[in-house]
Amino acid sequence: MKRHTSPLASTLLAVALSGLAWSTGPAMAQQNDADQPVEVEADRLDLDDQAGTAIYTGEVHIRQGSMQLTGDRVELQRNAAGELSRATAYGERAYIEQQPDPQEPVIRGWGRTIVYHVAERRVELIDRAELHQAGDTFDGGYLEYFLDRRVVQARAEAEGVEGRQRIRMTLQPER
Repeated sequence: MKRHTSPLASTLLAVALSGLAWSTGPAMAQQNDADQPVEVEADRLDLDDQAGTAIYTGEVHIRQGSMQLTGDRVELQRNAAGELSRATAYGERAYIEQQPDPQEPVIRGWGRTIVYHVAERRVELIDRAELHQAGDTFDGGYLEYFLDRRVVQARAEAEGVEGRQRIRMTLQPER
């Protein structure tokens, strides 16, 4: 069942999702995603305007155009200027995806925690992390993806990672 949110929550979500673009520059999908309605499904919303937070819980599904963010819990946080500063998804397999451009493949990421740092345009995939980009895959305890530079950094051990999870990657030959 879809849950309706307040105008403030809808605005916060729209800013969050339009900022979650995976591409460099103003790609067509990114622009089209920003023009699409934000759809949210969750069992609960706790919105604190004073603290600048919106917390969705219960099988959270957020979609805007080609962008998806899912988790058992999704927290959105604004900075003092009212702009989205961080989106965090938690779950056994929290998930994020977007198709940066209609001619490019969908980029997918998983982890027990996914943190998107808006100003830095950086995504952290934490604990049982996976990143799939075209035929290339990266797995490990901790993956950090810098959106503008398309740089991946991986670690077997990091804060929030249960045990040691060795890094594995598969890179497809360039065609």
